[in-house]
Amino acid sequence: MNTSIYIAQRYLFSRKKMHAINIISGISMLGVFVGSAALIIILSVFNGFEKVILSLYNNFTPELKIEPTRGKTFDPNTPYFKSLRRNEKLFSYIEALEEKALVRYGNRQFIATVRGVSKDFLKNKQLDSTIQNGSFTLEANNVAYAVIGSMVQNSLAVNINDRYAALQLYSPRRRVVNSINPEDEFVRRPIAVSGVFSIQQDFDDIVITPLVFARDLLDEPKDVSSLALNFKKGININQQQQVIQQKLGKAFSVKNRYQQNTELYKTLNYERWFTFLILTFVLIIAIFNIIGSLTMLVLDKKKDIAILTSLGAGKPLIQGIFFFEGMMISVTGCIAGIIVGLVFCILQQHFGLVKMGGQMMVIDAYPVDMKFTDFILVFLTVTGISVIASGISARLSVKGLDEIKQDL
Repeated sequence: MNTSIYIAQRYLFSRKKMHAINIISGISMLGVFVGSAALIIILSVFNGFEKVILSLYNNFTPELKIEPTRGKTFDPNTPYFKSLRRNEKLFSYIEALEEKALVRYGNRQFIATVRGVSKDFLKNKQLDSTIQNGSFTLEANNVAYAVIGSMVQNSLAVNINDRYAALQLYSPRRRVVNSINPEDEFVRRPIAVSGVFSIQQDFDDIVITPLVFARDLLDEPKDVSSLALNFKKGININQQQQVIQQKLGKAFSVKNRYQQNTELYKTLNYERWFTFLILTFVLIIAIFNIIGSLTMLVLDKKKDIAILTSLGAGKPLIQGIFFFEGMMISVTGCIAGIIVGLVFCILQQHFGLVKMGGQMMVIDAYPVDMKFTDFILVFLTVTGISVIASGISARLSVKGLDEIKQDL
């Protein structure tokens, strides 16, 4: 074993007597332990929230979305789109027609986005997880129903149990200009509400209807606003995106989930790194306490240093002792913190020890999603900061070496 490591180990783990320096070293190790465990737990919880948010968004965000680069609608009945519909790699092929419309319920009104979707939309079995009230039913007994966002429900005070009070949807007629009767300029269609969903403000102003109903309301017999494609498991989405984009050319844009929700992904990424940096600053303060404890250790071990130098030990050996002592304090605290953080996250995953503090429709306990890269990141961060702090302490340990010799 390296001499510096051996002596550093003896200083740190010796049980012969307990000095105030040992207590201070223990406090420094405890600080690293708490900081490392906090980093693992908070990053894992943040990953859990990110996973929940993205899973909710993904219920309304397809893996690939095809839209025209010019105009609002396009004809989905071209030969290529027909062949794409029959692609065996597809799990669902959803035609969507979307436009703003006036929604009235009783004496209240609201400008909402009406989105008509084809039957493949209901292949997503996770849609029910977004429902606050009612069910995700778009058609029953040949009767069309609407599923509305929570913002629409709150603005109109919709009672979904009242089957006799349907929503009234108004959309401008496409080929009527300056009619004597203003009502003739609008298409009005009633529709009952089967459920209320809630995801996020970007989606909660939507009224989802069957595609046939939306075509009738918007007076659009064949065109669609977009095509939503979801693939079977194991399919390379990026590769499919490139192939479809090459086939369609510049007339259409093919976007993956990241491109459809760029701001959301950027926000989640920024929040993650800001959280990591804040906790890292706390960890830096804890690790740099090691400098103080090692400085006191140097003063306490003046006689040992003098004996070692008289035996021929040079400055590199003396520096190595205190450098490795600092590293042992940090790494021991870090590994213990990572282990405790891992155990806590596993318990939280299986038993939900820490609750959200309120009744939620989707989750009631803080979600946890552990990633191996987070454990490596925390270990490397602690190690990097420890190398700097221990290096400073090691340099200070030999700075007054000549004075120690004179005193002794």
